[in-house]
Amino acid sequence: MEIKVPEIGESIVEAIVGQWQKKNGDQVAIDDLLVELETDKINIEILAESAGTLEILVTEGDTVAIGAPLGRINEGAAAMPQEKVVAKVAKPSVVSSPVATAKGSPPADARPINPAVPKIAAEKGLDPDQIVGSGRDGRLLVDDLKITPQPERPSPLPQTAPDPRPVATVVPAPITKSATKTKDDPRSRRVAMSPIRKKIAEHLLAARQQTAMLTTFNEVNMKRLLDLRTTHKESFTKKHGVKLGLMSFFVKASIEALKEFEAVNGRIDGNDIVYQDFYDIGIAVGGKRGLVVPILRDANNMSFAEIETQIRDFGERAGTGKLALEEIQGGTFTISNGGVYGSLLSTPILNPPQSAVLGMHATQDRPVVINGEIVIRPMMNLALSYDHRIIDGREAVSFLKRIKALLEDPEEMLLEM
Repeated sequence: MEIKVPEIGESIVEAIVGQWQKKNGDQVAIDDLLVELETDKINIEILAESAGTLEILVTEGDTVAIGAPLGRINEGAAAMPQEKVVAKVAKPSVVSSPVATAKGSPPADARPINPAVPKIAAEKGLDPDQIVGSGRDGRLLVDDLKITPQPERPSPLPQTAPDPRPVATVVPAPITKSATKTKDDPRSRRVAMSPIRKKIAEHLLAARQQTAMLTTFNEVNMKRLLDLRTTHKESFTKKHGVKLGLMSFFVKASIEALKEFEAVNGRIDGNDIVYQDFYDIGIAVGGKRGLVVPILRDANNMSFAEIETQIRDFGERAGTGKLALEEIQGGTFTISNGGVYGSLLSTPILNPPQSAVLGMHATQDRPVVINGEIVIRPMMNLALSYDHRIIDGREAVSFLKRIKALLEDPEEMLLEM
């Protein structure tokens, strides 16, 4: 029976072989965990669909295409059967753990360890057995290595007999910077970029290279919204069992603005513009090792309480790697709240094929002029990054001003005026 890379998602065309849980030649039973596959979005566990002897065809750290063979399960001592099927796949969940890069499989009784750890530990003179792992089931990850740089030892010069001939004086030519390789400062440390981090970097770079991305900024006076939230937060929590946060107001405001400026909710497909008359809003939430963007499906039909409940659920499951693949695919517009980390201003990067992303920031008391007087108000900077190929500057600025107006007069959203 052949073990193949399964279909993971329409946007995923390849995966990276993580850690084999069985060794080549091991006897496996049905539903035994064989290997983990990793992408920039999810982690997939491949389970055995039949019992037999495992034959491994790819090594840890290899990049494999969807449908490519990973190995075989030879049933009994006979030759391989004619039928070829795809192995069972455990339900995928979102993770962003480091990727295995070392070759070979660990001993059956070895502690859980990222395959890249032994190589890096050996290079730095560290003992993995003395380091506590922070991964699942205590797995030792690359990030757990608190690497102390070791001074480089100069290579001994070869011992040669002295040359009796006279030595001419040679004036060396100037050495240009491009002809030399920069040597690391002894206080620094160099760690190979994991394949997953490479994929993430490629996607972020592609977003900048394949779109005409611009960012426009504005600021919003949060006083009325914060006062409204303070007035009703206790009764809201008592009734719905969830806190009334700011994100639900931003989701509602964004949807109202998207209805007025349909290009912001659209996308480019070849030579066509696709206007999407539905509102699947992506919410960037912090996972164990980075941000993920689960989707509020048909958010225009959700109440404030439903939005807050769903976002809380996303945050809890993102922290434990329990989000499913279908929950992070698609989306027509994204909201990212850098303010929870203290950011005052940023330029969020697009999430293609989406054409825009809204960036929230920290609320800060600042002096502003209102009716000719200088007063102190809680102000938040807003940023809208957009694809200029589909969204004109006038539309982007007007869209952000509409969100500002809705947030500064939140009763308009509540009364659906």
